[in-house]
Amino acid sequence: MSKSLRQMKRIPVQGNNIVQSMGGFPVALVIFAGIAIFLILRLRSVLGKRVGFERPPAPPSQARGGFGQGPIIEGQAQPADLGHAVPDPRSPLGERLMQIVRRDPHFDPPKFLEQAETAFRMIVTAFAAGDRATLQNLLSPHVFQTFQDAIAAREAANERHRTEIKRIISATIEDAQLLDDQAAVIVRFTSDQVNLTVDEAGNPVMGNEAVTEITDLWTFERNLKSQEQTWRLAAARSG
Repeated sequence: MSKSLRQMKRIPVQGNNIVQSMGGFPVALVIFAGIAIFLILRLRSVLGKRVGFERPPAPPSQARGGFGQGPIIEGQAQPADLGHAVPDPRSPLGERLMQIVRRDPHFDPPKFLEQAETAFRMIVTAFAAGDRATLQNLLSPHVFQTFQDAIAAREAANERHRTEIKRIISATIEDAQLLDDQAAVIVRFTSDQVNLTVDEAGNPVMGNEAVTEITDLWTFERNLKSQEQTWRLAAARSG
């Protein structure tokens, strides 16, 4: 307790008046008013701060449906203990992401990572199952052709492929670029997987039943002028 407050407590109470006064004005009101002003200023200093990737305000007529209304969004994310690492918006990579945020009011980097993780699961599963329809909705044309060729070769050899994603350890935005209207975001996935290809008789051709940690670098692209909100896989390689 400060010295001034201790002195106020020693101010004698006159008569039956239980409110201390100073020049005819209640001292208690002065104290409470000061506390109220202090709290208001503190709240404004905290609530008024901008942290992270705040999106610019959208026009009133613009729907705020959130980023990604294509198949990636419609997929259900699996509960997992993965870490979603979003760069500091003040870093060079964060500034490149902010260029996309300013161009696309639906783009939100943390939400994008969640959706990218869902797309990762869907694409890996669809490739193993030979599900061309799902892949066509999630891949760029040239990547789809590459996957289609691999599936066709597997089918011609009467081979079956099985992939199980045991868990996704982490998903991290590695880079982002905006060239004219074309935006690209590179995500590094680290996951524990089982990958096994067997022949017609069920004998292993490639891979095994062991759980292996795999790192992939996937590039998602979208034309920001397009009405379609889906970010499609445009490149994939091991990290």
